[in-house]
Amino acid sequence: MDNFRALEDNAGADFSGDDEPAMEAPPAIGVDERRMHVRAYNYWVSLLDGRPYPSIEDVDPETLEDFGPHSVLLDFSTGSDNPAVVFIGRALREECQLDTGIRFISDVPSRSLLSRLTDHYLQIIANCAPIGFEAEFVSQRGLNTLYRGILMPLSSDGDTIDFIYGVINWKEVVDQDTSAELARQVDRTVNAAPAAEPSPIWEDGPHTEEPAEFVPGNVAGGAGDYAPYDDDEEAEQPSLPLGGDAGLADRLCLARETAETVKNADARSRSALYRALGDAYDFALAAEAEPEDYAEILDDAGLKAQDRAPMTPVVKLIFGIDYDKTRLTEFAAALSYGRREAVPQGGLAGFLGSFEGGLKGIVAAERRARRPAARPDAGAAAADELRQAPPIGYVNIPAGDEEFVLLLARREPDGTVAIVAPVAHDQALLGRAIRKVQV
Repeated sequence: MDNFRALEDNAGADFSGDDEPAMEAPPAIGVDERRMHVRAYNYWVSLLDGRPYPSIEDVDPETLEDFGPHSVLLDFSTGSDNPAVVFIGRALREECQLDTGIRFISDVPSRSLLSRLTDHYLQIIANCAPIGFEAEFVSQRGLNTLYRGILMPLSSDGDTIDFIYGVINWKEVVDQDTSAELARQVDRTVNAAPAAEPSPIWEDGPHTEEPAEFVPGNVAGGAGDYAPYDDDEEAEQPSLPLGGDAGLADRLCLARETAETVKNADARSRSALYRALGDAYDFALAAEAEPEDYAEILDDAGLKAQDRAPMTPVVKLIFGIDYDKTRLTEFAAALSYGRREAVPQGGLAGFLGSFEGGLKGIVAAERRARRPAARPDAGAAAADELRQAPPIGYVNIPAGDEEFVLLLARREPDGTVAIVAPVAHDQALLGRAIRKVQV
């Protein structure tokens, strides 16, 4: 089964109680596969230009030498039931042994690598954000294959997702004997291997405090890392008698102790997690009251305050800079929402426990609150103006049943314009034309 998640962590998922899925370790995907998807995501972010989604007009897969050959472009501007496949990269086409007959998703072979990408396109609609996934499957050639994919939304009008750009990388899995021999060779040479190149960094997306990474072990929704509440763990939690006059360092010490309990795989529970987040929140409130001491603590830890994401340094201080980046992003969002709702000191753990959906529900609420308001639909406004516009002239030609029709005209030598033919209906092209008309 695919292990996939949005780069905004599928914030809309609603898991509560014992219904949260258990953690399932996915196959190991190599650094090269990760790098390609970091670069693809960063490319997507670079095209945002303050918009919710990049414009389809800014994307030309054929010119992207890095990941273009591993990519596919889907067009569902005329409907989401069976989107059109308008581009398949050379490497992906060769791997799937595809001819030129792939015009729609329904044409994609079910056991092909391409189907691993196209099977997830509806997740983009549900999450309104890039989706990453990884898994292992037996390809149509009978080969065991590991793959990592990412799907990114595009828009023809800046607001509506009507195109999706996907990138996928893969590698075949060798048999056990070959794998064992390779392991022996690695053991003999590992000490002489050069230092690993640093992994590329995810750019900031439009809706996240920090860009989330593909993290092994996180299933869709990401909520399954903690077991249900266990009353027997209550007495094992660290506790300090902190009152209102407790120093910032004392609060940091307590928060780190409870965080260590959460990080201990043998003592994970939702109760422990909420308690740790409550202590982290109390530390954040205390830090606001003692900015100089807080700044000194951050400086000692090599961290910087972030105006845009003030809770991110807090969770890094408490859970550790090297802690699961996706989890840190979630935790920071939960603390931010508590502050947004003016949760009092000592109240966040109970607030989390009573909130519908728990931690996931609060993360989703915070991201909704931070999401920019949708801009007015310029295309709809332009279409309304055209409905009221006086006609320039009339022609009697067959042009389909659509309300608006594109006509191709030729300028004659005497300056008149001769209509040559109607243009086949293309909703995206028609929408762009409508927005460019000046009535």
